[in-house]
Amino acid sequence: MSADGMSASLPPVPGIRLAQRMSRMKTSAVREILKVAERPDILSFAGGLPAPELFPLEAIAQAHAETFATEGRAALQYSTTEGFAPLREWIAADLGRRGRAPHPDQVLMTSGSQQGIDLVAKVLLDPGDVVMVENPSYLAALQTFGGYEVEFATVNSDEHGMRTDDLERMVRERRPKLVYLIPNFQNPSGTTLSLERRKALVRLAQEHRFTILEDDPYGELRFRGEHLPSLFSLDDQGVVVSLGTFSKTLAPGLRLGWVTGPRDILKGLTIAKQATDLHTATLAQRATARLLTRFDYAGHLSALRPVYGERATAMMTALEHHMPAGTRWTRPEGGMFLWVELPRGLDAAALLPKALEQKVAFVPGAPFFAAEPRTEFMRLNYSNRSPEFIAEGMRRLGAVIAEAR
Repeated sequence: MSADGMSASLPPVPGIRLAQRMSRMKTSAVREILKVAERPDILSFAGGLPAPELFPLEAIAQAHAETFATEGRAALQYSTTEGFAPLREWIAADLGRRGRAPHPDQVLMTSGSQQGIDLVAKVLLDPGDVVMVENPSYLAALQTFGGYEVEFATVNSDEHGMRTDDLERMVRERRPKLVYLIPNFQNPSGTTLSLERRKALVRLAQEHRFTILEDDPYGELRFRGEHLPSLFSLDDQGVVVSLGTFSKTLAPGLRLGWVTGPRDILKGLTIAKQATDLHTATLAQRATARLLTRFDYAGHLSALRPVYGERATAMMTALEHHMPAGTRWTRPEGGMFLWVELPRGLDAAALLPKALEQKVAFVPGAPFFAAEPRTEFMRLNYSNRSPEFIAEGMRRLGAVIAEAR
């Protein structure tokens, strides 16, 4: 990670000529910070980590044991690129319970939703295409799109998500190929796209014929407020491709995500995945399909949400108690993150070494901006710490910020 908190470019390799696109691909600021911040002696709020003590460990272990006992050889064999049919059927039915159900053949299993981002970029984007993103946006998506040599256009956001009035003006000027966003409890800001803006975004995509990539890893983690329909469920013209994952609800180590969308795009994604990894891990798919038929997944989510809600409340309460005047933050209704704006004149990246001295860590906000970086922001993760540790961490962080002022 560079001194200014931005992601650094890969260093040249002596005697080796890398592809030109590698000059546009940056190392992940989050991953670099985690090398230090995840030490046991540091209270880290840097990683986007679900709480490991809430993983349904015994149920996952039993599902794997039963899979080995009853279908072990098939579970260890190569499989279809599209994915294990019973799991795709379950996902399609579950999406139907929450809105619009795709046909199971409109579900492509991926190795986490991050692979879905990469496959969509590979299939849809040519060098020079315009991709519109929220400002700020998900860092790993910016990394992916950058590798395909696109041009970014950033759309302003507020507490209600992407500003669709700004988007409408920019669409006419820049003619995007793709609009990427996280509508529910966005990473890094924690904000949620309002229903009015969801409808406006889908209408714009239908009128101007660009594709929306809806990334929804956190939608099942709402602990306050009312459920809002997905962009996919609002679309009747095939302009939305949607991503989902079990990483935030079951366990990230399963590496199971999915893509839903129009059949013609799904066909292209399937061909691209064949060239990438042939198929997602067969064992994980079969064991998860077995788990979901015997495990109270809805009950698990019902138990998960209030824990994250309690931790989000604990963090906001601690920020109120310990942050100096001029500090502001978002108030998420779900998900895993909130976004802090520091008092005027402070640089989050410059504060990080001082915070680490006090055994507390966060992610500076600058790398989350696709265009001009803003240095006065930081991202905090609340899902991976108990309320007691959150209170102590915010006390230490508040003292660092107060001293810097």
